[in-house]
Amino acid sequence: MTSGQPLLSGTSAAPMETDMGYGKLFAVLLRRKWWVVGCVGLGIAGALVVNLFSRSTYRSQMQLLVEPNYRSRSKDESPITAETNVQIDYATQLTLMRSSQMFERARQILASRYPGIGSELGRSLRVEQISRGQTATKIIAVDYTSDSPTKTRDVLKAFEQVYLEYNREQQEKRLTSGLEFIDKQIPKARQKIAEATNDLESFRRKHNLFDASQRMTEVTAALSSIEQQRRATTLELQQVQSRYDTLQQSLGRSPAQAAQATRLAQSGTFQTLEAEIQKVRVQLLQEETRFTALSPTVRALRDRLRQLEAAQARERQRLTGGEAAATSGLDQALASQLIEAASTLRQLQARQQVLSRQEQELRAEIKRLPRLLSEYEALRPRLQVEQNALEELLKLRQQLSVEQARGGFDWQVIEQPREGIEEPPSHRRNLLLGVIAGAFIGCGLAFLRDLQDDTVHTTAELEQQSTLTLLGITPRSAALAAPKSGNFLPPFLKGQSSSTLACRSATDVLQWTPFRAAMDLIYKNIRLLEPRELLRSITITSALRGEGKSTISLGLASSAARMHQRVLLVDGDLTTPSLHGLLRLPNERGLSTLLADPLACHIEDVICKTESGIDVLPAGPIPQDSARLLSGPTLRKLIAHLEHTYDLIILDTPPVLETVDALEAASACRGVILVGRISQVTRSEFQEAMTVLQSFNLIGAIANGAQKVRFSQRVATVLDLDDADEEDYEE
Repeated sequence: MTSGQPLLSGTSAAPMETDMGYGKLFAVLLRRKWWVVGCVGLGIAGALVVNLFSRSTYRSQMQLLVEPNYRSRSKDESPITAETNVQIDYATQLTLMRSSQMFERARQILASRYPGIGSELGRSLRVEQISRGQTATKIIAVDYTSDSPTKTRDVLKAFEQVYLEYNREQQEKRLTSGLEFIDKQIPKARQKIAEATNDLESFRRKHNLFDASQRMTEVTAALSSIEQQRRATTLELQQVQSRYDTLQQSLGRSPAQAAQATRLAQSGTFQTLEAEIQKVRVQLLQEETRFTALSPTVRALRDRLRQLEAAQARERQRLTGGEAAATSGLDQALASQLIEAASTLRQLQARQQVLSRQEQELRAEIKRLPRLLSEYEALRPRLQVEQNALEELLKLRQQLSVEQARGGFDWQVIEQPREGIEEPPSHRRNLLLGVIAGAFIGCGLAFLRDLQDDTVHTTAELEQQSTLTLLGITPRSAALAAPKSGNFLPPFLKGQSSSTLACRSATDVLQWTPFRAAMDLIYKNIRLLEPRELLRSITITSALRGEGKSTISLGLASSAARMHQRVLLVDGDLTTPSLHGLLRLPNERGLSTLLADPLACHIEDVICKTESGIDVLPAGPIPQDSARLLSGPTLRKLIAHLEHTYDLIILDTPPVLETVDALEAASACRGVILVGRISQVTRSEFQEAMTVLQSFNLIGAIANGAQKVRFSQRVATVLDLDDADEEDYEE
């Protein structure tokens, strides 16, 4: 253990600030136990009164089966009119059965026989769902308790009538509501059918389409056929082109030239003129060999030749359009084939163009058809759905017209009401409820009273309230232990009879082992806090009177004396001195005498010396103005002078909140110790006392009168206590 740290300073403040567990609750209940006991007693008394005036009751029960009234769907039944896997909301059913509407109907039925039963129904009727283990059933039980067995049966009969009538009314209401709903929906369905039909017809007229799927099939087939025709035409065109090129190469003429030559060759007039010209040319050659150019015969033949050539030219012009066409060496068969091939080639090319144009048109239509098909498929099912809905509505209306109670829930009574069964009053239950209620109320009042109480009840609360070091804890001395021997008495009390003491309790406290051990530990803690040279004078004070500061001063002086210290105990309470009365010492002269006239007497003559090393300076005669005496410099000089003679000076002063004397006395000493009695001092008083003393050397606090103090083996070893003292002391 290092110097400057107290051996026993109680429980640390930080943990106690958060200690709001069971220990604190039990401590509150223990402090306010009479509140709890009183409330429990009142609860028991109330239960006894209830048992005294209680009578037997009668209980009757009625059971109803609540299940949906939907039928399973048949093969020819539509999805609209059939329902499966219907879940019942039993919470709603129970709320409905407990409603004020049901109670009012039952009250009207029972009013003639049981006047004023309305308020009793709400208290005595119970509607609950029956469960088997963890599984809830479809049965709802209605219980009624009364003082008459006949009355219980009559009340449940009335509720049976109310429930069945209400169920029948709801069935009829559901039927009427269903028909009204269907009648409202039928015109809407027809309007929707008309709109869907108009949309479909507009779509068909706009796109010239009656069946998109069929049109898609037709276009696809046509495109496939055209593609086949194109391939066949292309193949045939290639063959004709090859033949055409061969014929043209063989003839060396174009098809037009071959056609012209063919027309000339096939013309009879042209061929006659050609033969006549050849004949005249032959004659002219013959005549020119015999005659001269000027011969009339030659000139006549030449004129004849020119006429024939002119006629042939006119015929050629007429047949070929003025183009020259040679007919010599022409193969008529090849020319005909060439002309035929050219014609076929032109036909195939025209057919190829037509097929290409048709293919483009079909492919464009195929690209457009999916969009049209989707629009068409969206319009057609809509029309079908609306038509089906109308059919179902018409069918449902027909069914509702002849069927009662279609849909909803059905309430069926499966157990009729009977006369009530007697149930004797439960005295034990009433007593138990009285005890429990009293305990709860008592605990609540105890905690409420404790919240309003500002008193410090435990050392932990005292430590939480202050920032001071807790020097030690003294046990409560209400139950004093008998002294084992006279060895523990202070030396100045040894040899004196009990009649010499002004107060028997002070002597008993000094001889009580727990108190003596606690004071020894407190003195050891004080020495560890401050060196003896710096702490030779100590002021002991408290917030108010009755907190045991004089007893603490006496015990602290006794502990210091037993540890071989020369101690002076000074009674600084000049207005109400008490130490001389506790110790049966004379008080003709004392502190007031020395302060009033320091030269009137010598200090040694006023101090009561003892053989134990504890000297006592009584308060002396009560002065008229104690504050004036204590505030002067004489007290400081006196204490400073006495510090050279004694190891420890203990100054017992009046309470700090009652008079200024404590502050004046504290200013003359080197340290101040604040005493607080547990269960007496309040938090505000203790805090105010610390605030007043904050300008002084406030070295710590002492918790006086605690219920429980524990001394450890380590503390006993340091203080060199007997083994008999190493135990727990508890009130």
